[in-house]
Amino acid sequence: MEDIIDRAGIALRIGALLPAGVRARQLLARALLLGIMITLADHRPAHLTRVHQALTALDEDDQWRLGVLAAWKAGPHQLTCRQTERTFGLVAGVPGKDPPDGLPSGALQRACDDLPGASIPRELAGASRSLAVDWTDLESFSRPPPHGTTGCADPGASRGHPTASLPGPEGELFFGYYASAAIMTREENGPPVPGLARRLTLSSCRHDPVRAFAPVLTGMPAAGIPPGDTLAGSGYARRDAGARALPLRPAGARLVQDLHPADRGPKGTRHGAITSNGNLSCPCAPRPLPGLGPPAPGQDTADHDAKTAELARCKLSRLTADDADGYHRVQCPAATGKVRCPLRPQSMTRDRDRPEILAPPEQPQACCTQQSITVPPDVLAKTAQKHDYPSKAHRQSYARRTSAERGFAAIKDTAGNNISRGWCRLTGLAPPHPAHRDAARRPQPAHHHHTEHPAARKPAPRRDQAPTSRRTQQPPAPTGMSDPQATLSTRPKREQGPHGNVKTSWCAARDLNPEPAD
Repeated sequence: MEDIIDRAGIALRIGALLPAGVRARQLLARALLLGIMITLADHRPAHLTRVHQALTALDEDDQWRLGVLAAWKAGPHQLTCRQTERTFGLVAGVPGKDPPDGLPSGALQRACDDLPGASIPRELAGASRSLAVDWTDLESFSRPPPHGTTGCADPGASRGHPTASLPGPEGELFFGYYASAAIMTREENGPPVPGLARRLTLSSCRHDPVRAFAPVLTGMPAAGIPPGDTLAGSGYARRDAGARALPLRPAGARLVQDLHPADRGPKGTRHGAITSNGNLSCPCAPRPLPGLGPPAPGQDTADHDAKTAELARCKLSRLTADDADGYHRVQCPAATGKVRCPLRPQSMTRDRDRPEILAPPEQPQACCTQQSITVPPDVLAKTAQKHDYPSKAHRQSYARRTSAERGFAAIKDTAGNNISRGWCRLTGLAPPHPAHRDAARRPQPAHHHHTEHPAARKPAPRRDQAPTSRRTQQPPAPTGMSDPQATLSTRPKREQGPHGNVKTSWCAARDLNPEPAD
């Protein structure tokens, strides 16, 4: 762990920014970061008191070397929890923003880039360039601000929608951040690699996590890590092209993504060619093929793969790579010999095992008459990717995206690196919630063999009686108790709490039969 911190170089950068005091600081930034890493590696909750416990539990030699033990005038002095809290506050405030805007500063993002990069072993640094990209919800340790206010202990956090895998009512908001990560995954047809995080960032829920993470990925080539295959779900693909696709392609990323249902199927034409699923297809392609989607659960994949192979024959062939401005040229599939078409006489000399266009358009457009057409970068910029969607090659390549799910599962695992917000349990009798007020007021049987049916009985009609004095008025017997002497017993009374749990309280006779007032 010390080697990772030293290779990242963040301890020296943070230490140089800390304010200098009259007396030398006992706990340095390097030792504080080491304590945080030990705490998480030891499967402890991410609490500051645990960091202090991890440092003071080291061997005596390591404590002297790291500054946990220091020689003071009165003798050896061990690091206190107050000193740990003070140093942590200074280290956390150095790379922050004033006022916070929900995005990391440049110094904090560089630390988030260097530390994961230094944690990857040298023999695995070049094992794979493919990345699985995704984001997850991360609750803040602070309580959200009260309704109608904005002040809280974490002003950078905000309310947002959690991921679909989070338990709880659908549509419920959480208070915190979006954590985005780029996890290593194997190359296509390559050996397995460990799912290590190459890049991480944290953004408030008021910001789009896709737009917040795009500059982090485009900055990887400058650090000597050019991105390769970049796998992402439909949550990334549904953003506009300027949010992710256009910045990543010049950086060398090859997109492999699942298209959102709203982006699948035909979406217009370009010089007569059908734009569908990130490709340009022949205008005479069979009508069901351009709208082909991924196979449904339980569907025969062999039949689906045969249809995608037939659709690939109708796709316009790419002739050139993207130039500096993002333009490229494509050609009719009949001109390249993939299909037979009467508008291309040379294609009719091909073998008859190729599909044949029986009814060509009466007024052919540029894609059928010209030798090739130019495709600007704004056409298919959002949906174009490495493999044809939804072909067999795309399905096999996209299956590598599970590395991102495994990475987030390890980060949020309560039995491992537990970075979730802490909680406490309250005990005792809580006042009933208005929604459960009727149920809480109704006495429940103390034991399962004491059967009561107060709800099934209709209350007797009230009769007008002459008012009596308070001294002579007797308190009514509790509901469900037919014996008046039962009020003098000390049987436990079970009441239903605000969350449906049954709570037991012992009631004395003086509680049920109060003394008459003088």
